[in-house]
Order: sequence, then structure tokens, then C-alpha cells
Amino acid sequence: MRAIGCVRQIDKLGRLVLPSDIRKSLNIVNGVDSVEFFVENDSVIIKKYRPACVFCKSDENISNFKNQTVCRNCLEEIRSSD
Repeated sequence: MRAIGCVRQIDKLGRLVLPSDIRKSLNIVNGVDSVEFFVENDSVIIKKYRPACVFCKSDENISNFKNQTVCRNCLEEIRSSD
């Protein structure tokens, strides 16, 4: 991972623009992808959003089950427990 440093001003509505270098490095597509924010001590961490299973937190083989994001393994476990 390469370090990309930059300073951006936050506008009057609290918005900021992610520089194109950062969007490209994270493969963020404007108008398609989402990002999520985390606060850690005195830092804000911005990550490309990837839905994860509500049970095991895996982000692979994800689908929706009754309005919840569930991976294939947990879904099979739910089905077999009936």
C-alpha cells in the first residue's frame, strides 16, 4: 500500500471531496460505490464499503435474506437448522 497524503477543506455543508488518486487506488466508482467512516481516537478512517455478513462478518458470497446481509455459509447453516 502506498501512502497518499493530501489536505482538503470541508465545505459549509460538511462535505469533502475524495481526491481522484484515492478513489482510483480504492477502485471507488462515482455514483455507484459507497464509503464508510470510522472514528479511531482523533482520526477519521474512510473505507470503501463492502457489505458483510451480519453473523460472521465475511464479505464473500453475500446475499440478502429477510432484509439482512448473509454469506452463503451462514445461510446454509440457517437452512440446515430448521
